[in-house]
Order: sequence, then structure tokens, then C-alpha cells
Amino acid sequence: MARIEDIRFREVVRPLRTTFSTSLGQKQHLHNVMVQVVLEDGRSGIGEVPTSFAYPHETVDVIRRMLSRARTQLRGAPIEDYRQRVESFRRAFPRAMMTVSGLEVALFRASLQEEGVSEYAHWGMARTRLETDITIPFLDDEGLLFRWIASAIGQGFVTYKLKVSGNMERDRAVLALIYRALTAKVPGFRLRLDGNQGYRAVSCLDFLKHLEKMRYDIELFEQPLRKDDFHGFEEIRDRGRIPIILDETVLSFDDAKRAIDNRLGGGINVKLAKSGIEESLKIMELARQNKMKLMAGCMIETMVGLSAAMFLALGTGFFDYIDLDSVHFLFGRNTYPGLSIKGPVISIEG
Repeated sequence: MARIEDIRFREVVRPLRTTFSTSLGQKQHLHNVMVQVVLEDGRSGIGEVPTSFAYPHETVDVIRRMLSRARTQLRGAPIEDYRQRVESFRRAFPRAMMTVSGLEVALFRASLQEEGVSEYAHWGMARTRLETDITIPFLDDEGLLFRWIASAIGQGFVTYKLKVSGNMERDRAVLALIYRALTAKVPGFRLRLDGNQGYRAVSCLDFLKHLEKMRYDIELFEQPLRKDDFHGFEEIRDRGRIPIILDETVLSFDDAKRAIDNRLGGGINVKLAKSGIEESLKIMELARQNKMKLMAGCMIETMVGLSAAMFLALGTGFFDYIDLDSVHFLFGRNTYPGLSIKGPVISIEG
């Protein structure tokens, strides 16, 4: 029975290939914290805690303080008990959900190291290959916008997720530009929209009517309304043909149950970075029981964090939509043992 010797963490700052911009804000750099769980026999596991516009209270300083407290409690504890420890951290630090999730991934990976089991095997080895979409940020600079799209086209991407703002005039104009460009250059392209909570119910309904009037073929609309606008989601349901996928609205099993009971959307974007492993599994099971669509999503993460979501999606084969593209916003090779990334294709090596 291996025990935890130490919890180590370090801040990471990396420039982005293009401005990452949504209705909530914009950034030029990834600014995250890596966390490593080291066992007494030298084996270890690593996770990642991102920072995000959606959760501005979880700053790097907050993450570091939380991990310092966790280190004190975890040193000397048997790795086999990590699930109970994570559950207690979630109860004690409800506003530090991404920190707890990154720590949970590191603990999970250290546990697998002790067992001698790979992540891919642990999740079931259902698929060897997936294809992700790529995000088109909310950019006013058309030059930057089209350079980013041209790069994505050159890499072979077929599915695109356009960030919209909630500003109807601006969103209509950008969508028209993007749709024409993709129609001309990418045969059979698929287009998704991501509102990042920018719309209100009335304006969203107007926008949905515009999409139908223009006969845009939109695969899904992710999180158009504020995360807690439950009445708004009820207003827009069944008012258009485009599936609504919930992101920030669902962080936990309880959130998922409320969303399903009240029919707030047609699917859930599951992000290990925000919900962690055990909570994500409970969300996934509940969604599948209720025939809701599942999206595998990510934050702005390096391959340390992104790889955990990739192994989960490949191993289980449970996801209808793959949105694991943050690696393409980063410079460098961005590799991780056991995985191959070639343009939109994510596959198991060997």
C-alpha cells in the first residue's frame, strides 16, 4: 500500500497562437498550475488546474493556497484512499472546483501507476480514434479571424465551433462571413455555436429565428444563456431545431439532475477540468440514462490536462461531440505519452 510522499505544484504561463476571446473576456496567454502527486516509492501522477473567465475567483494565488492546504492533509495518506479525500475537499472547498479536479486527476494517475494500469485500459479501450472540432474565437479583427480559420483548414479540420457574443448585429455579421468562408473551402463542414452565457432568452429566440430564416445548418448551440437562467432555458426549449448543450449550467451531478428534470437542454458538455473524474462519471451516467447527448470538453489546457479528457473519451466511447482542441492554441509539439495528435485526429499510439 503506497503512501503519498508529497504534493508539488508550479505555475505555467504559455503564449497562445491567437487571442482566445469569448463573451466573458479575452486572453493572450495560458496561465495554469501543474500539480504532481509523488508516492513514497517514487511513482507519481500529474494533473493541471486551469484559470478561466467563467470562474474568475479561482486565481493562481487561490489555487496555490488550496494545494498547500491539501498537501498538509494528504502527506502520508494511502493513495488507495484518494477518492474519499477528494470528496471531502469538494465539500470543504466548493468554490475551488477546478483546483480539486486537477488534484483529483493527479491522484488518479498516481493510483493507476501503483496498479500498473494505463488510463486508456482503465476506461475500457472502446475507441482508438476521435476527431475534435476547433474553436473560432470571438474576434473583431477580421485579419486575425481569417488567419486562424485558414490555419485550421490547412490542418484538415471539418468541424468548427464559433464563439458568439450575445450582440445580435455583430453575431449575425460574423456568422455570415464564417459560413460563406467554410462553404467555399470546406466541403461537408459542420458548424457549432458557443454563447458562453452571452444571450438572454428573448434575444436568443430572435437569434434562433434568424438562423432558421437564413437556413444555416448549425449542429448545436452551447450555453447561450447565463448558467443560472433556468427559466430562460425553459423558454427557449423546443423553440428551434438546434440542440442546446449545457456547459457552465452543469458542474455537478445535482446540476445535471436539475437540468434533466426541468428539460433545460438536450445535452451536457462534460469537462474533467471543472467537474473532476468521479463527478463527471456520475454526470455521464445520468445523461446516458436519460438519452441526453454528451460533449467531451476542455478549458485552455496543455496536454497534461487535456490528455485526461482524451483518454476518457477514447476509452469509454460515450461522447457524441468532441471539443478537445485547446492544444491547437499552444505553440510547440504538445505531446503526451500514448496519444497522437494530427490536426483534428486524436488517436492512441501504437
